[in-house]
Formats: sequence, C-alpha cells, structure tokens
Amino acid sequence: MHNPESISILGSGWLGLPLAKHFAERGFSVKASTRSADRMSAIQATGAEGYLVDIDQASDWSGFLDAPILIVNITSKNIEGFARLIHAIAKSPIEKLIFVSSTSVYPNTNTVVCEDEHAENEQSPLFQIETMFRNSTQFQTTIIRFAGLFGYSRHPGRFFAERPIPQPDAPVNLIHRDDCINVIDGIIRQNKWNEVFNACAVTHPGKGEFYTHARSRMGLPPPVMGSSEQTSFKIVSNEKIRRALGYEFIHADLMNCHFDD
Repeated sequence: MHNPESISILGSGWLGLPLAKHFAERGFSVKASTRSADRMSAIQATGAEGYLVDIDQASDWSGFLDAPILIVNITSKNIEGFARLIHAIAKSPIEKLIFVSSTSVYPNTNTVVCEDEHAENEQSPLFQIETMFRNSTQFQTTIIRFAGLFGYSRHPGRFFAERPIPQPDAPVNLIHRDDCINVIDGIIRQNKWNEVFNACAVTHPGKGEFYTHARSRMGLPPPVMGSSEQTSFKIVSNEKIRRALGYEFIHADLMNCHFDD
C-alpha cells in the first residue's frame, strides 16, 4: 500500500524544488522528478526522493506514480507525451492531480478574464492539455493557471534588461513563488478538486510603472519604453481562488512587495 501522506511532483525546477521541500517539511513522503541525473542531489537535499523520468521519452513511471496525489509542474507542450502520461496515471494509484498551467491560455481580450466564462484560446496547446487531464475520469484534476512567475532568482527588474517594454500602459499579471506554493498547498489541504483556478496577485499596475519600480529596487536605471499605441491586454481575476480557499495573498500588491525573497 502507498503512504496516504505521499505526494509526487513532476518537475523539480524553480517552483518544483521548493515545492518538494515544502511538502517534505510538512511530513509528506515526497517523490520529485528530473530529466537530469545531475539534479538528483538537489532533490535529495529537500528531503524528497528523486526519480529520473522524461515526458518526451519512454519512461518507466510506475515507481514515481506510486502515490495518491500528483502535481504536474513542467513546461512541456508535448500533447502526445501528456497522453502517454495520462494513460500511465490511469493505471497507477494516483487519485488526485494538480496540473500547473498558465494564464497564457487566455487571449488578450482588453477585459478582466475569469475561469468560468469560456474565454480561453481553444487553439492553445496548453488549454488542450488541460482539457485532456480534465476529461480523464480515473482521477480528479484541478487546474491552476499561474500568472507570470517572479520571486527569488526571478527578479522582475531583470525581465526587460535587454529590450524595450512593449505596451508600457498595459496591466501586468504576476504571482510570487510564495503564493504559488501556498495556493497548491491550500488546494490539497482543503480538497478543492475538479476545479479550474487563476492565481495572480491582486493588483495590476501598468508595465512601465511596475518595471521602472522593480529596476529602481535593484539600483538600476529606468527601462526603455516601447510604443504605447493600441494597447492589447487582459486582467486576470483571482477572486475565485481567494473565495474558494479563503486565501489572502502574501504578495498581493505588486508595488509593495519584496522581489528577491
């Protein structure tokens, strides 16, 4: 029998590695995957067990999938690879799954976008992968659509270091890694399954204002501004997840948060 307090995390990068550490510290038995044997020591340092698997290759998933909960947190858009993975999950002990997606599934509508109004771009490979998971009946899936990720090594002051900021008047949609981890934890603790959630900071300052502020925090000069004509944007609503989890974002106000911790 698998440990009911065990969890598998597919992907151990910028978000997956601290996520593994978080759940290991909470007492879970954690399995975390990597495509590179060089990453094994970093995974083990978090208290997790490392597994070498690759969605793009014929991998033996059996040991890695021996847990009741799986978090899928990789950037691949390989639809065939995900189809193979879903087939393997359906034959495994996995009962519940979180798929880490992105608010990029929404086109720029020049409006606020919410989860339940069918505003997604149906041609988006990411949306098609979401749909494959949601259509699988052998396990329960919750989709989390994260906005742009920042925090720690991803300091937004560096985001436009090499090029002008396009559409500087357009609002930003971002989320700090601390909030990503807390949102995932909250979904698991509160059993919020078979849902789709946006996860994004509360405020949406303009790109020009925000990235000028972020660079000033690093002691850098203001960024170069691109054209502000014909601004095309979306504002990602986080109301559903705040309501469902009773969650208050740690880094709710982008103009008043710490970028490097």
